[in-house]
Amino acid sequence: MVSAQPRSSESSSPAGPEPSSLPRARVAVVTDDYHGHKIDDPYRWLEDGKSAETQKFTDEQNAHTRQLLDAVAGRDKLRARLGRLLEVGSVSVPYDAGPYYLYTRREGSQNQSVIYVREGLKGKERTLVDVNALAADGTIALDWWSFSRNGKYVAYGTSANGSEDSTLHAIETATGRLLPEKIEHARSAAVAWLPDGSGFYYSRYPRPGDVPAGQERYQRRVFFHAMGDLANVDGLKDPLIFGEGLGVDDWANASLSDDGRRLLITIYSGWSKSEVLMKDRNDLKARFIKLTGGGNFLYSAQIVDDQIYITTNEDAPRYRVFKAACAKPERKDWKEIIPPSADSIDQVTQVIGNRLFVPWLKNASSALSIFTLEGKKIADVPMPTYGSLTGLGGYSASKEAFFGFVSYATPVTIYHLTLDGRATVWQTIQSDVDSERYEVRQVWFNSKDGTRVPMFVVHRKGLKLDGTNPTLLTGYGGFNISRTPGFDENGMILLLEHGGVYADVQLRGGAEFGEDWHRAGMLDKKQNTFDDFIAAAEYLIANKFTDKNHLAIQGGSNGGLLMGAAFTQRPDLFRAVLCQVPLLDMLRYQNFQIAKLWIPEYGSSEDPQQFEWLYAYSPYHHVKEGTIYPAILFMTADTDTRVDPMHDRKMTALMQTAAANGADRPILLRLDTKAGHGAGKPRGKVLEDYVDSWSFVFWQIGVK
Repeated sequence: MVSAQPRSSESSSPAGPEPSSLPRARVAVVTDDYHGHKIDDPYRWLEDGKSAETQKFTDEQNAHTRQLLDAVAGRDKLRARLGRLLEVGSVSVPYDAGPYYLYTRREGSQNQSVIYVREGLKGKERTLVDVNALAADGTIALDWWSFSRNGKYVAYGTSANGSEDSTLHAIETATGRLLPEKIEHARSAAVAWLPDGSGFYYSRYPRPGDVPAGQERYQRRVFFHAMGDLANVDGLKDPLIFGEGLGVDDWANASLSDDGRRLLITIYSGWSKSEVLMKDRNDLKARFIKLTGGGNFLYSAQIVDDQIYITTNEDAPRYRVFKAACAKPERKDWKEIIPPSADSIDQVTQVIGNRLFVPWLKNASSALSIFTLEGKKIADVPMPTYGSLTGLGGYSASKEAFFGFVSYATPVTIYHLTLDGRATVWQTIQSDVDSERYEVRQVWFNSKDGTRVPMFVVHRKGLKLDGTNPTLLTGYGGFNISRTPGFDENGMILLLEHGGVYADVQLRGGAEFGEDWHRAGMLDKKQNTFDDFIAAAEYLIANKFTDKNHLAIQGGSNGGLLMGAAFTQRPDLFRAVLCQVPLLDMLRYQNFQIAKLWIPEYGSSEDPQQFEWLYAYSPYHHVKEGTIYPAILFMTADTDTRVDPMHDRKMTALMQTAAANGADRPILLRLDTKAGHGAGKPRGKVLEDYVDSWSFVFWQIGVK
């Protein structure tokens, strides 16, 4: 095991906090045999987050981090400005349901979004669900919500401390009366209401004891709940509709045709394959019919007037749309109505007002088109600038639609949309950010293998690019998720206001250019994601946006893995790293929390071939003794039920021992309490996260 002592780094740094004593972790090597490879793990004991020794280590690390970050000059000014930026709220598109319009909004100092209702689009707004009243510190989150088509009821999920382990509740829209329903383990529930609101299909996880120990976070199944049964408000007697025998990495969702006759089940097996099944609820003897063919493709489906509209990447990496009759749903009877094009359909199309609304990605920026139900284009909806759709509101019988749009320096705006494509502003979010001050450009560069990769670069208009601008580079590159322009209240504006550059790169592994782009950055090709990111950093330096002493990088979750790979593979290229809720030990990641769901994306070390892929880049296994690394702030939370904080603890312990960093390049751990992966985190905790993040980054890249 390494035992090098910290040494001074080779480059100068801005003045910062005075060095302090550094807590060190005990080394206790455990050796694993992976298919004939002997691999040492010196900090296996730090995987046990409940042990007294691990908690002592965490407390010491937090104290060390606090000592350094609290001493950074200018934190009060940072806090004040970040607090004002966090008061820039958010609003969702409105959805029409019976006589009502429903939407969410968060504003000012509110910790969580609030569900509002109006009777008629211009009716008086009233609060329907406000979870801010449930916890003074804002640590009870509104996870999701779903309304019955007639508007009678709204179901919604809440969870505490960032756990995302939702409890399903129901409320009566007309009166605001909370109903007795309280169904546990409804994480990310997909709820499909019967048209009259008398019941709903929903997905939930097993209760402890229903499945073998360790599988409670998997085995997601579909149940049916009837409203008004006072003997079953906890759902314990709800019949199982679908899911018996599914694998641990399968994820089942339910949806209904608008008339309630046909039930659709979509089974996702990872992020590159799904199947769709259909059942006629009017036929008591009917069984589920599989609509899809079992290939390695993605499908989404909607039923309107006994016609099925299917969006898929089957033999079309950038997606296409089919139509089929419910009476003849077999694959051979599907009719293509929108063929593939140079642009990528953004995975889901939607029938609204007997029109087909198709969201596109054009070079990683959102676009929207309207078609007839036979696939004839009616209109392209103009977008204001580079940006992203934040939602599409309406259903098959609606007489109007809504969409949300956001860009880097512009908060979300909600537009009212006629069925022939005329858009007018419905609601805006106020802020003191002058978007006209900033320039957004898209640049392209060559990755290591010659692949052309795009990146959005944002900075103040007229900024002199002299090669020393403080710059933050961020990315994600995984799970078929598109990285598109968005208003980043977490401090991007703060950086721009201080003469900085914000760079957002669209890496392989995402969905920006369809399924081929996704598959080029997963499993055995994951290194492409890291190569793209490294090439982005090299582009910024070569084109005088910044240099290696003024370049910070940031990423979370899968983006945290990206950070780990970047700083272990090219430690010379960056000055500072924000590594948030990351995956870092890729040989053991699948053993924690819900990570078996991610095996289709990454692979598993339990498979001999996949072990080779993972071991080739696993950040925890590529820390080199005596290397000068960037300054790193690992950020995680104690109740993260997605990525276990063991990754941060083990990597911090290893790097603090191995790295040849001086006190000007600290390796820090910040583990938050009563917080999870990030979803639903209250404003107060978010503010403290941002103050620490930007104190660290500004200290390291020389922003005063």
